[in-house]
Amino acid sequence: MKMMMKLLGAAFFILHSSFFISCQSMLETESDLVEFAEDHTLNHATDSVYSVLGIINKMQVIADRSVLLGEVRADLMQPTAAATTDLKRLADFNFSEANRYNQISDYYAVINNCNYFLAHIDTAMERRGRNLFMREYAAVKSYRAWTYLQLAQIYGQVPLILQPLMTEKEAREAMNQPRADIKTICETFIADLTPYVGVNLPEYGDINSMPSEKFFIPMRALLGDLCLWAGRYQEAAYWYHAYLTDKYDPIQMSHYRTYWPNSTQFDYPSDSYQPTAYNNEVLTYIPMEIRVFDGTISNLPNLYNSTTENNYFYQLTASRGMANLSASQIYCFEVSLAGATTKDTLYAPRTGFTRSEYEGDLRFASNFSLRSSGTQNDYSEYNSYMQTISKVGLHRIPLYRATMVYLRYAEALNRAGYPQSAFAILKYGICDDILQARVDPRELADAGELVTFDPELFPFEGRYFGVHSLGSGDAHANKYFTLPQPAQQLASRQDTVNYQIPLVEDIIVTEMALEGAFEGYRFNDLARIALRRNDPAYLADPVSMRKGTADADLRQKLMDTKNWYLPIQ
Repeated sequence: MKMMMKLLGAAFFILHSSFFISCQSMLETESDLVEFAEDHTLNHATDSVYSVLGIINKMQVIADRSVLLGEVRADLMQPTAAATTDLKRLADFNFSEANRYNQISDYYAVINNCNYFLAHIDTAMERRGRNLFMREYAAVKSYRAWTYLQLAQIYGQVPLILQPLMTEKEAREAMNQPRADIKTICETFIADLTPYVGVNLPEYGDINSMPSEKFFIPMRALLGDLCLWAGRYQEAAYWYHAYLTDKYDPIQMSHYRTYWPNSTQFDYPSDSYQPTAYNNEVLTYIPMEIRVFDGTISNLPNLYNSTTENNYFYQLTASRGMANLSASQIYCFEVSLAGATTKDTLYAPRTGFTRSEYEGDLRFASNFSLRSSGTQNDYSEYNSYMQTISKVGLHRIPLYRATMVYLRYAEALNRAGYPQSAFAILKYGICDDILQARVDPRELADAGELVTFDPELFPFEGRYFGVHSLGSGDAHANKYFTLPQPAQQLASRQDTVNYQIPLVEDIIVTEMALEGAFEGYRFNDLARIALRRNDPAYLADPVSMRKGTADADLRQKLMDTKNWYLPIQ
């Protein structure tokens, strides 16, 4: 009954023509609850725009939470002593009591707004041969699908509601229907979105100095995600590839990286990777308000970082598991020695740095810093240490970032049966010249258009890096970072491919952690692979080791997948 009332309550958050753009707040609202007639149609441009901004307003409420639920339940972060009880319970998978982060009604507020919009927008209206509202219609379909994907990752199984709930009877019937798992949800929205792939998304110009076209979820990338979770790997690779290689807006691999300037001095690495590359790579995001007075702001900076507002007491920090994973990588140099006709390969030392974060991959050090605050008095109201995690900001919560899309593309390619092409993304970068040189002709022929990159849009020019090079040096020359090969020749080529797929997948998942740490992906990445392999230990082992030592009780709890998810209350 409680859940039913929450769903019903969500229906009355629907605010359409009352949304307006204020000079003080991007998504400020001034409206009382309203009552809708069944035949009401959103048939004015202002209705359409304000309704879409209203949905974004509701997405602001779930933005921080979606990141936190993806990180706090995983292995790369852990709560500090200053963390709230709610955060500590999330990390311990202790869901026996009410938790501020378990508010499913906020997600259904987004969904019900979407459902209302989709049910009432006049998609037949045209002016001068142009459909007036199809852009908004497609954008809202993407919002709804994305929100359902978050729900499935957080709750496991949820009511799948595709019509607006306006009465108690409708809410009761919705709660009585069987709940949908993540595969059902993905299959539903693959079918729902595919007919609208060619529709351009809205553009409302800059709002609060932010380009509004980045407020909308790219449908091809979202279809890639849905197909990846649904086990439709060929299609997932197709959609990611189509998104990345769009001839009107191609997305090249990043060439920003954190590196050691030379192979003899290891005092301080370059810092070009963060935050410059991170900001340039963000493709779409949920815009947040700047001030509490204006609406929903992001609290992630205060949870992740030392600020004057929290007296330097950050609530979440990088785990020992994160530090160990980063330190386990091998940094490689390719250098030209005096008098040599070929380049030589050197490797960075494993220890002896001025900061432990400099060991191994440098992406950890580029976005994480812990230093003394100069306040060593035990009676001070301020923490003795100051932490900075540069990946979070007040103004936006990123949803898609270029390198993370390439890594999902690699995951899809690998599972589709193309491990050499997938591994090339990590070691060399990807364009036609690289693929021709590094992937055998049989795989290229089998993969076909899935690995075709227009040389005019993706010119080689000698400047491509594999994703691993963004923090681990010259990965293309690293003899320890190689495509897995069986110890002896197997009976067939397919046997070799089958041998490589899970091992390449492990490497991709590690790369996702090194690249995407603290951004909200990790729990879902581990869960996706664990479910794919029917192996709960794939998630249980790293999460139970997040503090650097085994937590046997937590591991035992996580070996039951039912304990991964928040309860619907």
